[in-house]
Amino acid sequence: MSDGAVGTGRAFGTFGELLQGVLPEHDRDFLVTFPVDAWATATFQHTPDRPDIVVGPTTKLKSHRLVRLALNELGEGGGGRLTLSSELPEGKGLASSSADLVATARAVAAAFGRTFDEPAIESLLRRIEPSDGVMYDGIVAFYHREVRLLDVLGTLPPLAIIGHDEGGQVDTIRHNRLPKPFTARDKREYARMLVELAEAVDSGDLRTVGRITTRSAEMNAKLRPRGGFRELRRACNEVDGLGLVLAHSGTMLGILLDGDDPEQDTKTEYVRRNFATLGGEFIGHRSLSRARTGV
Repeated sequence: MSDGAVGTGRAFGTFGELLQGVLPEHDRDFLVTFPVDAWATATFQHTPDRPDIVVGPTTKLKSHRLVRLALNELGEGGGGRLTLSSELPEGKGLASSSADLVATARAVAAAFGRTFDEPAIESLLRRIEPSDGVMYDGIVAFYHREVRLLDVLGTLPPLAIIGHDEGGQVDTIRHNRLPKPFTARDKREYARMLVELAEAVDSGDLRTVGRITTRSAEMNAKLRPRGGFRELRRACNEVDGLGLVLAHSGTMLGILLDGDDPEQDTKTEYVRRNFATLGGEFIGHRSLSRARTGV
């Protein structure tokens, strides 16, 4: 057996979404990504004389499917070995599955000295599952069920997140199939918030971003109530946080802080100490800046 070239790809995850809901026009589900400095990495070695595809860990069945789709799209035969590693735990709402798939697509293409652009990656993922828009650098509005870009919003100044994991896992596929209980009024509010959020990202208005993320988390309670919401909202107020940010289809809820806040460590320790009765685990994350989103 001869081994072919090796390619590597990466993709960042997200801390939930800055905004997620349903828009009034055609009732289209959408989200706004919140890239964080946590990554999935894929390494692919082509085996030109064997059709087998071997993936490690073996549980990554979606990435197994994507390797074959990517090879076909590139017009390449054979198979290969894919190795995945990730800083993103599964079932938490951190875009772990989407990041795996995007990293896989990039690794397969890189093995042949080629690249997939973002629409090409969308097309590959669309054949597998709904997806976050982590194939795009920066913050984007994304039709996740359609795996299609809505708009590029840009980037924000650095943010820190005091994340709270309530424990367990959420099946994102099952969650996406739930009927959405949002009214026509709710959908109009989501549309207004999307416009406001785009303007806030463009101007770097972190207070408005925090207000919108908090409202989105609040509205999501119609679909999936989140334990500890009131307590974390109080914690956010006590440390003068910007707002709450939710993994709408996961287990994470976080307090947003200005990434340049000199009291960031003190505030994080205050929340951990004074709200330990919530149970679960507090985990810190940092957003990605413009300079660091490129792969």
